[in-house]
Amino acid sequence: MASADELTFHEFEEATNLLAETPDAATTSRSDQLTPQGHVAVAVGSGGSYGAEDEVEEESDKAALLQEKQQQQQPGFWTFSYYQSFFDVDTSQVLNRIKGSLLPRPGHNFVRHHLRNRPDLYGPFWICATLAFVLAVTGNLTLVLAQRRDPSIHYSPQFHKVTVAGISIYCYAWLVPLALWGFLRWRKGVRERMGPYTFLETVCVYGYSLFVFIPMVVLWLIPVPWLQWLFGALALGLSATGLVFTLWPVVREDTRLVAMVLLSAVVLLHALLAVGCKLYFFQSLPPEKVAPPPQITSLPSNILLPPTLPQTMAPS
Repeated sequence: MASADELTFHEFEEATNLLAETPDAATTSRSDQLTPQGHVAVAVGSGGSYGAEDEVEEESDKAALLQEKQQQQQPGFWTFSYYQSFFDVDTSQVLNRIKGSLLPRPGHNFVRHHLRNRPDLYGPFWICATLAFVLAVTGNLTLVLAQRRDPSIHYSPQFHKVTVAGISIYCYAWLVPLALWGFLRWRKGVRERMGPYTFLETVCVYGYSLFVFIPMVVLWLIPVPWLQWLFGALALGLSATGLVFTLWPVVREDTRLVAMVLLSAVVLLHALLAVGCKLYFFQSLPPEKVAPPPQITSLPSNILLPPTLPQTMAPS
């Protein structure tokens, strides 16, 4: 049977050795805490706490890293790396944003649900390029098909339509968002509660809203005028509705008159773009002007023509 001396609590040998090496150390008994009764906690100190110094050093290191990141110079707008971030998107993101522009829903904000503070220029750039190319090609194909139906129509390739389409589409996709963004920034100073989108977000919204016009232009190859206007009205309605649903959370903080005028101007400019493309790129050429055949006039019977002299044979 164990004696009473064997059952008594013995101090830890490591703690004893540590106390012998550091006589200035303080011992505390945490019997009222989680430490079992009689256990000894050793705090070694030489003028301060080592743990506190480590925390201070760690905080200073973090502050130095943050300051270093803030001091890093951003690349200039004339460098390639500045624009590289605007094209950093994958195919799934672009397709998701195209789908969002084709299916506008009330209360579904395109910027909040699809852009998510990450606007890109990849989608708008290629959508505008595709729309300009399709406009020029289908405009020429319409004239070729019209010539096949009516041979009197004279057709020659109109390569200048590629330039006109590119300038028109890109100017619309950049200048109109620039004017809209500037107007909203100005109204923000008047109405402090307004929070306009950034310029890149506005360009991105307009760029993706033009995607619906690509299939519309292809369907305009059908040589039925009323059906062409119907397809144009449907595409215009989808695209303009998406713009209105996206801009409404921003302009609703303004006065009712300003909000209605601004949204009406947005829809009107969109309609002018669609109607202008229809009238310019899909106009039919007039029939080729054919010179009338010369008319043969008959002489009166009382006028005698001089008799023709027989041809004399040349001497051999």
